[in-house]
Amino acid sequence: MLAQEFGTNPLLASKDPARGFHHPARAKRVIYLFMAGAPSQLDLFDHKPKLTELEGKPLPPSVIAGQRYAFIQPNAAVLAPRFKFKKHGESGAEFSEVLPHLATVADDLAIIRTVHTDQFNHSPAQLFVNTGSPIPGRPAMGSWLTYGIGSDAVDLPGFVVLKSGGNLSGGAAMWSSGFLPGEHQGVPFRSNGDPILNVSNPPGIDRQTQRDTLDLIGKLNRQKLDQTGLNEIATRIESYEMAYRMQTRAPELMDLDSEDAATLSLYGTSAKDPGSFAKNCLLARRLAERGVRFIQLYHSGWDHHSNVANGIKKQCQQTDQACAALIKDLKQRGMLEDTLVVWGGEFGRTPMVEASAALGRKLGRDHHPQAFTMWMAGGGIRNGQTLGKTDELGFRPIDNPIHVHDIQATILHQLGINHEKLTFTYAGRPFRLTDVHGDVIEPLIG
Repeated sequence: MLAQEFGTNPLLASKDPARGFHHPARAKRVIYLFMAGAPSQLDLFDHKPKLTELEGKPLPPSVIAGQRYAFIQPNAAVLAPRFKFKKHGESGAEFSEVLPHLATVADDLAIIRTVHTDQFNHSPAQLFVNTGSPIPGRPAMGSWLTYGIGSDAVDLPGFVVLKSGGNLSGGAAMWSSGFLPGEHQGVPFRSNGDPILNVSNPPGIDRQTQRDTLDLIGKLNRQKLDQTGLNEIATRIESYEMAYRMQTRAPELMDLDSEDAATLSLYGTSAKDPGSFAKNCLLARRLAERGVRFIQLYHSGWDHHSNVANGIKKQCQQTDQACAALIKDLKQRGMLEDTLVVWGGEFGRTPMVEASAALGRKLGRDHHPQAFTMWMAGGGIRNGQTLGKTDELGFRPIDNPIHVHDIQATILHQLGINHEKLTFTYAGRPFRLTDVHGDVIEPLIG
């Protein structure tokens, strides 16, 4: 009973004081909307009229001194914002015209304009946001959470991954359990049919036959576990049992026929399309209802080295309505108060233009780790505010700079975890999600 309440495998139960809640939690779960490729904050959230005034001119040498970029030279010309901006809600949050749906929930958001990272290329930056390290092999945030406080889901994994939009530079290492026990691995779900291949029984195998088979395999595995004490054998036992439980739960999860027309309309016309971001957002809400601790949505396609305006229009058409719908849907069901929704990419985009005849690029933006925008909603976050300020060029923070590790520390804090205490000893030293850095962002705490 204790193992079920704690949400962990009894075979791997631990008396480690690092695990468990360190303080009262404000959120029960996280839905992380990761926009892979790095959206341009300058064309979505951080309006800089000064860039329009300076378009076509290089930035002052004092601004760009010592900077490194993936493709452009620091003295590249300024590129003005591609869209008009307008203030919305009582909070007066400023949004680009390509975010009309998100603007309707402006007062439910906490917008952070001054996030910065240590990495300026996609793969290490994506890993850094998801695992706290630019090097593959570290546990993902969802893995840390299920290791630390378990999951309320009994018949579904505690850490589920949904993907849309294409390939990911960081790859599967972004939802790896790293050196944590394998049961904390993120589980990628397909958004159509069986969420996991081969989860259904093949013809000729009924439920009882499968149960008898698993019992025999489990007995043999337990004998081997007693002999060796290897945690991965316990993980294998739990994986078999989880798959068995999912055979009943997963088809019900994926069946959207129980959703009414108003809900489907809220998420948009692609809400039932396999592999769409909208369907994944709807599935995320359904997973949250079923107790899943960490639901990670990856949507690729934001890497706009050329034609940033058309690229952003296309991505916003796929994501804007669904993001707003998810917040509205959670709110009307009374779930937003204990569900933390996070939106953001791996870094930002430059105020300077990227143009290369050799590469066929024009009117794009390069990688910019110095400042980018994220937002949070729900989960005890103080909403209706815009936190931090960048300089008039959108180049770097001038008020309240927020590091990626600060974001991670704050997410853990809202779920009742002290990021400095949740550790795991590996290769002779204790590790944590935030490495040796990070502070909770106090203005965000409701």
